[in-house]
Amino acid sequence: MESSRRFSGYPRAKKGPDTVYAPVADRNPPLRGWSLIIAAKLVNFSQAIAQTTWSNAKFGCVKDVPGLHEYDWRLQPIVTPLIPEGIVQTKAEITPELYERQSDDLVGRFHSAADYHELYKFGKLTPLQVAKGLLPLISRGQKPPAKYESAFAVTKEDLVLAAAKRSTERYAAGQSLGVLDGVPIGVKDDMDVEGYVSHMGLKFDPSDPFFKPATHTIWPVAQLEAAGAIVIGKLVMHELGSDISGCNPHWGTPVNWNNPSYYPGGSSSGGGSALSAGLVPIAIGTDAGGSIRIPASFCGGFGLKPTLHRTHTMKSSICVIGPMAATANDLAIAYRIMAAPNPEDPIQGSFALSIPPSPATKKTIGIYRDWFNQASKNVLEVTNKAISYFTDKLGYEVVDITIPYLLEGQYGHSAWALVEGLDLRRTHAADPANPLANVNYCNQLLLAVGGCTPAVDMIKLGQLRGLLMEHMAFLFKQHPDLLILTPTLPEAGWKIDPADLAYGFSDGNVTIRNMMYIWLANSTGCPAVSAPVGYVDAEVGEGKLPVGLMAMGEWGAEEQLLAWAKEAEGYLNGVNEGGRYRPQEWADVVEIAKTTE
Repeated sequence: MESSRRFSGYPRAKKGPDTVYAPVADRNPPLRGWSLIIAAKLVNFSQAIAQTTWSNAKFGCVKDVPGLHEYDWRLQPIVTPLIPEGIVQTKAEITPELYERQSDDLVGRFHSAADYHELYKFGKLTPLQVAKGLLPLISRGQKPPAKYESAFAVTKEDLVLAAAKRSTERYAAGQSLGVLDGVPIGVKDDMDVEGYVSHMGLKFDPSDPFFKPATHTIWPVAQLEAAGAIVIGKLVMHELGSDISGCNPHWGTPVNWNNPSYYPGGSSSGGGSALSAGLVPIAIGTDAGGSIRIPASFCGGFGLKPTLHRTHTMKSSICVIGPMAATANDLAIAYRIMAAPNPEDPIQGSFALSIPPSPATKKTIGIYRDWFNQASKNVLEVTNKAISYFTDKLGYEVVDITIPYLLEGQYGHSAWALVEGLDLRRTHAADPANPLANVNYCNQLLLAVGGCTPAVDMIKLGQLRGLLMEHMAFLFKQHPDLLILTPTLPEAGWKIDPADLAYGFSDGNVTIRNMMYIWLANSTGCPAVSAPVGYVDAEVGEGKLPVGLMAMGEWGAEEQLLAWAKEAEGYLNGVNEGGRYRPQEWADVVEIAKTTE
């Protein structure tokens, strides 16, 4: 039955053209060391070289798509679920099942918000003990360096301890704020948190007015703090969020504790690292091209990319703020609190709450097999096993679907993201005429090339987005409550070359391949979630490599995606051979905290 929900900005449901998905090998030369430095200098010196590099990356292919003039520009893919008439909207409820703890004898168990809440509630531990136990593990400037400091750019001991003290006093008085009260979280270093500088992965320059402490906290994070969550620090990120490995020469690359020989993914790399180490149950990230879902997948956690502007109205047509978490319940808790309507934000504040699916809802999975099957053999083996569980045990029906112009759409999304990145850098640069002065060589290269994108190409990209959104609407009308499933990433891991850690690197071919599934949700504004469903053996290093499965849903379908992620967690814990894998160097914060005063 077709959905009765009302929307603003919903696309007309129109099937797109029939196209063939036949990827052709990209020819972007990998650049590292001196080749990277020279290339960065050349593209900034010569417009002709920059333009040639832009063309070689296929960023201009969208203008050659036939018939785009028939589609309206969608320069912002804003689709807003509307509040039903007569309803006074409040915050989403943290329902009783989200307070439930996982079994203590569960293999690979991670601590959850419910674990902390129960320990605090019964006086077995205090938030102040947890804060005192965590700070020595993550704070920079110690000798020797803290074991887990690579995940955190900055911690403010005075702010952390003050918040923990207030939470401890609330529990002592029997006035807990709820399941998140006293729970440690991390926030990516591109979001304002009062008292913290947002470095955006850039090298700190005290003379640059950009690097000044925030005087207020951004809405989604402020809602978490109002629920009692304790921000224990700002998380390291890939510089400017411009690539997806997580490699950062200035701050250091956060460790993927599943296997330290592999990158954590980015750009919310510190969040993935902190979750894999067990330091926090929840991390808050941003996602303009998979930057929540990629590190969640590489690091074995859960990541939700909400509908565009669902949690905060961004100055972007592709970027959102969303949660990453160690458990599906914590992902849901964080999302529900973050998505509280902001009365001072006319766009975000107009969103109707996402509605959990009815048990009677028909469960439908859509798979575009030519696209899905581009993943590596070991990823396909893991993800297909999980899908068989969804169909055989949970009653899902699989339907074959197609989506047009995926190749052109992905190249177009990459160009769009770089243009937004360059504009943002110009906005914040001390000298707007020289916006790349304080960025690393990778971004000197990428943003200079992205700046070659003509305005007419941006119009064509908007028209292709319109085509894709109309096709998505067609699929959602044809199959109500459809979830489009793909691997989150076509590869299970991205091996680190230690030589890259000094200057960074640019490997466009690998980046494009690893983004082949995740970009569509950003470009169309749809929500998507990544959940771990298994592991593969690593080629190097010690430890396993997690494999993520991703579901993309209709605009506003976050609760449906969260319910699916919970089902995926049930598969991982109860059906996947060996259950969940917990890294060897996982930090048992609860036990560590018990040793503090």
